[in-house]
Amino acid sequence: MNCLQNLLKEPPIVGSRSMRRPSPLNLAMVRGGSRRSNTVKTMQPPGATTSGAENSALEVGTEKSEVYSTNMTQAMGAVLTYRHELGMNYNFIRPDLIVGSCLQSPLDVDKLRKIGVKTIFCLQQDSDLEYFGVDIRAIQDYSLKFKDIEHCRAEIRDFDAFDLRLRLPAVVSKLHKLVNCNGGVTYIHCTAGLGRAPAVALAYMFWILGYSLNEGHQLLQSKRACFPKLEAIKLATADILTGLSKNTITLKWEDDSCSSVEISGLDIGWGQRIPLKYDKEKGAWFLEKELPEGRYEYKYIVDGKWVCNEHENITKPNADGHVNNYVQVSRDGTSDEEKELRERLTGPNPDLTHEERLMVREYLEQYVDAEH
Repeated sequence: MNCLQNLLKEPPIVGSRSMRRPSPLNLAMVRGGSRRSNTVKTMQPPGATTSGAENSALEVGTEKSEVYSTNMTQAMGAVLTYRHELGMNYNFIRPDLIVGSCLQSPLDVDKLRKIGVKTIFCLQQDSDLEYFGVDIRAIQDYSLKFKDIEHCRAEIRDFDAFDLRLRLPAVVSKLHKLVNCNGGVTYIHCTAGLGRAPAVALAYMFWILGYSLNEGHQLLQSKRACFPKLEAIKLATADILTGLSKNTITLKWEDDSCSSVEISGLDIGWGQRIPLKYDKEKGAWFLEKELPEGRYEYKYIVDGKWVCNEHENITKPNADGHVNNYVQVSRDGTSDEEKELRERLTGPNPDLTHEERLMVREYLEQYVDAEH
């Protein structure tokens, strides 16, 4: 059952998103109480005025934040708000662990050094940085001037639960090694500090620091309003302990009168589509696809119309009555013991035994990231 080598060099796959309507939960920066966010921004000197160019830049930044927040809400399934123009914001989750939004200039390095940060752990991709005009090279170069802080990157795709699942072992392995080396306070950030960063922090707390997943999640939420994808962490945990294997599924749409059939969801997310191939002899459309173990939701697009296939599994309606098709992928030849372990680790209250935690730690310490 100890399949630690099976996952060591798995490439990332484009992720899955839910198309269900977001719940009305505002997870923006919380002010007051124990979840008050620390927000730092560049201050103008007394008597300074704002130019027209600066006002225009602020308006552009506000518009970009609104677009980003809308995309984040649609992808994450909860109402999330990020205001880049307000500056870097963060929360201490533990005395040695901070989750926050992205650094915006080299000056933010100084601000983090003042609160004892020894490692800046950036999860953003280049496209994330370019969107908000963040000069990551300037931040990295400035960090190199100091011996008491290190800037490190470990990229995960934004709004992509599937990529998060597959990248978590490599990312947490890198984080674990950095913390052991640098000590002090660690600052984990993505763009808004609401999805990827809290997920990585929670996986680190679960796999390395000894928290149960639910215990760590409660602590995280008590300090910072955020929306880590718990399912991705659960699946990544099961992948480490049982191995990440794949199986081929076949999806079928029976209709010889339509001109096009596509599928969205699965492992590619709701923003992309895969065309099905038409079989004239069978009078039906087919898609064969290899997927790792797990549960995947999807929907058909038939001649441009989004529909469910009544002959395939359908989810229960959510609060708004929305449903999707879904498929449960499992590997051939899985033992009953492995099935039971995967079910426990992906259930509502997963925890690790002492032996399992040692196995996960060994796996992370041996991990060699083939991509970086």
